[in-house]
Amino acid sequence: MANKFFVSDCEGPISINDNAFELAGHFIDDGEKFFQIISKYDDILVDEIKRPGYNAGDTLKLILPFLKAYGATNKGMEEFSSRNVLLVPGAMETLGKVNRTMPSFIVSTSYEPYIRALCDLTHFPFDHCYCTRLDLESHPLNEEDEIKLKEFHLSIMEDPEFENLERIFWQEIPRMEIGSLYQEVKPVGGEAKKEAVQDIINKNYFKPQNLMYVGDSITDVEPLRFAKKNHGLAISFNGNEYALKESSIAIISDNTLITSIITDLFNRYDSAAVLEFACLFGENPKLTLERFDIKQELAMELDKTNTRIELVRSENLEELIIDSSLFRKQIRGESIGGLG
Repeated sequence: MANKFFVSDCEGPISINDNAFELAGHFIDDGEKFFQIISKYDDILVDEIKRPGYNAGDTLKLILPFLKAYGATNKGMEEFSSRNVLLVPGAMETLGKVNRTMPSFIVSTSYEPYIRALCDLTHFPFDHCYCTRLDLESHPLNEEDEIKLKEFHLSIMEDPEFENLERIFWQEIPRMEIGSLYQEVKPVGGEAKKEAVQDIINKNYFKPQNLMYVGDSITDVEPLRFAKKNHGLAISFNGNEYALKESSIAIISDNTLITSIITDLFNRYDSAAVLEFACLFGENPKLTLERFDIKQELAMELDKTNTRIELVRSENLEELIIDSSLFRKQIRGESIGGLG
């Protein structure tokens, strides 16, 4: 039997955090609002303008000079990340179960220190992870440029219009020594996530149709589309509109137990069986769990969660976008849940 394999985004399907948002809030003055401005700018560049060479999630590159200007260091980011990993309920058990069931990987836009911290907590193998690598210490920042970056920060907060952001990020910062971060750091988002999935396939001789991919945001659009196009499983877990539009199945849940169940089904059968399960579950969850021979103890645990599964269709897409987006904000908080 050909190897099925599991690939998941981290923040959303596994953890509640948005580590970059939280780092910005910790280090940068009024950093949460600042990050939200840059994140919306990122959405425009990806979804509306479709700027060549710019990937969803490149926000993590754009904010780095500002993190440096406000005192972030490699060690500081590592310490903050290790203290602030917050998992979706059930995620520890799910990661262990799926890793025992089939080859499993995390493909995340998150910075490396956060993914290392998550792996330390969950005992998931870090060598099965793709994430955004960086080294702030290798990029010096002189006092003059530090002052300039703090002025740019104020300018963005006072005038978050597109033209001002364009000038600062693509004219001003690239002329500074710290601008070399933009050439060196390659966030793993959008097309880069799809490339990571293809790298997993090539290195392990997997087939694309044996992929189960779980995502929740604009950074997952490309790998979700890739999975769906190749007849694998494309799953949105508490996803926003960007993820749902590219998914075959929508999960709305406060616990990852359903991910464990679907992974087991996918491993025992195929993507068609999982799609049938999702189709029937909404009509009669108890009967569907019995029909697909889900262990009774898992079925009883699932009954304690707030879980909904549906096939994503054109006729229910708008309703799913509204419901999933609202639930996403309940689980992850209004600020993080509202990010693209």
